[in-house]
Amino acid sequence: MGNEKNSDFTPKFMSVDEVERRKKRRGRGKRSFVTPILLLILLIGLAIVIYPTFSNWWNSKVQTRAVANYDEAVSSLSETDYSDYFDAAYAYNEAIARLGSATALANPDLVEGYESILNVSGTGIMGYIEIEKIDVLLPIYHGTSTSVLQVGAGHLEGSSLPVGGESTHAVISAHRGLPSATLFTHLDKMEVGDTFTITILNEVLTYEVDQISIVYPYEIENLYIEEGQDYVTLLTCTPYGINTQRLMVRGHRIETEAAKKTIKVTAEAYQIDTFLVAIGVAVPLIILLFIMASMPKRKKHYDNKKFDDN
Repeated sequence: MGNEKNSDFTPKFMSVDEVERRKKRRGRGKRSFVTPILLLILLIGLAIVIYPTFSNWWNSKVQTRAVANYDEAVSSLSETDYSDYFDAAYAYNEAIARLGSATALANPDLVEGYESILNVSGTGIMGYIEIEKIDVLLPIYHGTSTSVLQVGAGHLEGSSLPVGGESTHAVISAHRGLPSATLFTHLDKMEVGDTFTITILNEVLTYEVDQISIVYPYEIENLYIEEGQDYVTLLTCTPYGINTQRLMVRGHRIETEAAKKTIKVTAEAYQIDTFLVAIGVAVPLIILLFIMASMPKRKKHYDNKKFDDN
């Protein structure tokens, strides 16, 4: 009887073929575990590479949408509304001129009501700037806070509002080199004689570049109002990536071409592009899910009988 019991547990050696089959099963399990990790690393690397391009593209569409919404809000105003908004802006500029640029730029709070002037849509946007040469279309917000300069251009408080008129000098500032948005990155490509436009309510103002200068942050004399002149200066940091100085591109007002006086930005392109973005995101995800679903899953092998019976 004892001999029979021992015989039940007498092992049989596995054949060479069986050993190889088991090795292959274990190998498949390891490969199915490693492949998703490598795929994940690949996707993360790809995301890091394409993020700046996609983010910049997306932000440009968001900026275009903000401009389109501004135009829609302006289109609902009456002639009386236009007059009231412009009168308030002119009064602000007169107050700035009386103070003098040096005082106003250093103490902008001396003139009250800034945030509400030209704030038609309630979003802080007073208008927008277009620079065709460097493909810029940006909403202009009140102030130059960090939150403003991350998404668009800001009006330097204490300078004239960009509504034109004698003895005015508006200053519009934006960042260079943000990974998420182009903004004024290519402002250094502007040359004397180039033009840009600023749209405020139903008015399109055109400026021709007449002075380009690089100064230190404390050198602000080029931003001062000059008697009888109508100036707008575009301001950003330089050199690129170092930002120890300031690039100033100044323009004086010229007559706006008739064709540009009625141009309005619409949201149609934005809506189409958003649909394309949805497709562009969905397709890679579907492909990824298909690949992962097609991978051999790691199987658990349960050998309840490690030893074969006689």
